[in-house]
Amino acid sequence: MKIEPNGLNGERQETRWCSPELCGLAVSLALLWAGCGYKGKVAAEINPVGTYSLASVDGNAVPCQVTHGGHAMTVQSGSFVIGNDGTCSSKVIFLTPAGREATREVKATYTRAGATLTMKWAGAGLTTGTVAVDSFTMDNEGMIFVYHK
Repeated sequence: MKIEPNGLNGERQETRWCSPELCGLAVSLALLWAGCGYKGKVAAEINPVGTYSLASVDGNAVPCQVTHGGHAMTVQSGSFVIGNDGTCSSKVIFLTPAGREATREVKATYTRAGATLTMKWAGAGLTTGTVAVDSFTMDNEGMIFVYHK
């Protein structure tokens, strides 16, 4: 701790300074943190084309129970295919409330802007998804689907 004159009225007041050890630690941590930045691929380098397997729905590993439109069902499995021709498709296999297995398969065309795919579904609306190096995440009517290559 140092005591120095205050520039306002000339009185001597306490001024607290960081100890050299503490300041050195803070600077070292800041430099270390700055040097450890993520060096992953940028969105333009990621090739989204491929087949992805459904890994989770709303954070629950597949197979899992979900409620959609007031109906409970079990998602058994699913896949998402992104083609290099601007088309994609989704297939989900689930058990109905009555216990019957059902398959829902839909097709779309997509456009890409960076990591975001905007899909126009045949006979339906638009959804968006995000591609990463080995995954695809999509918000489907409020339900978050995560797929892995």
